[in-house]
Amino acid sequence: MITGMDAYLTQGTYRVRCDWGPPGADAVGPGAAIVAVVDVLSFTTALTVAADRGAEVFPYRWRDERAETFAAERGAVLAVGRSQVSPGRPVSLSPATIRAVARLDRLVLPSPNGSTVSRRLAEAGATVIGVSLRNASAAARWTAGRLPDGAAVAVIASGERWPDGSLRPAVEDLWGAGAFLQGLIEQGVTGLSPEAAAAAAAYRHVEPDVRAALLDCVGGRELVSGGYRQDVEIAAEHGASTVVPLLSGESFRPAPAP
Repeated sequence: MITGMDAYLTQGTYRVRCDWGPPGADAVGPGAAIVAVVDVLSFTTALTVAADRGAEVFPYRWRDERAETFAAERGAVLAVGRSQVSPGRPVSLSPATIRAVARLDRLVLPSPNGSTVSRRLAEAGATVIGVSLRNASAAARWTAGRLPDGAAVAVIASGERWPDGSLRPAVEDLWGAGAFLQGLIEQGVTGLSPEAAAAAAAYRHVEPDVRAALLDCVGGRELVSGGYRQDVEIAAEHGASTVVPLLSGESFRPAPAP
């Protein structure tokens, strides 16, 4: 909880805010009309691929026995770990597996990063959308068209985790957040915090070849070395999706047109 002298951490004097992970969501999310969650490798990329197929997606914090029960109660497929894919369990957090499966109506997508941030914000009453490079432009248009005069937008770059569980800022999420923020700028939305402006500038730096940047960053090299290059290629599909996943209740569904 941000109180008293720590109020500056909320970026509350700015209309457009940006921060990292669950603590950042707690700081800049409250009071924002719309909060965009960004987890490029791979939660929100997987989310947009599933949404393109018309699937309803349930974010879930952890992949454990409770997640199995949660999925079964909702008649949904539970995404397994990438290395656990089998003929009986063909869907994982890998966007490539979500694209390849023959049919997908409901999906439980566990993630300690993007799912955790999304659920945390929704439980606090925020309007949450999922943003990746694939739908950043569409999400910015939707947000600008829906945003009341003077209302605030918060962008949360989910980041990754170090082995000790602490937050590791991930540059791919900075670029994804920046792509959305740059879209807001192009839609005429003003009042960016320095943090939000820096994210937009970071995206503009890699925009000429964002695919190469994704393949060369730590997260991209990790996936490529593990045999998941296609996931990075899908994440680099900037502008490929026009669907904006909106968290309504406990699941993401396509947002209505503004």
